[in-house]
Amino acid sequence: MAYVYLCLAIVAEVLGTSALKASQEFSRLWPSVGVVIGYGLAFYWLTLVLRTLPVGIAYAVWAGLGIVLVTLIGVVWFGEKLDWPAVAGLAMIIAGVTVIQLFSSVSAH
Repeated sequence: MAYVYLCLAIVAEVLGTSALKASQEFSRLWPSVGVVIGYGLAFYWLTLVLRTLPVGIAYAVWAGLGIVLVTLIGVVWFGEKLDWPAVAGLAMIIAGVTVIQLFSSVSAH
């Protein structure tokens, strides 16, 4: 169940961060409400994850996958561009999360 909560936390954080961009510095009401709800749910579900997973592992996966997904939303939704160093950095984040999940003995499998 921890990984279900972790996925929910990641999705909520990604939606909250995307709403943060759309809120235009909290000048738009509904995107601003989305920020508060998204982050509130993300942190709630992350607390449920911490019942099972170590905080460092949970945070690494949450933050790493959140970074990658927010970047993809930035490219697709907001028309942002990536250069090769950014792509390489994102690939290293994905590789790091993969190594943790596949090979770490402190990660709940």
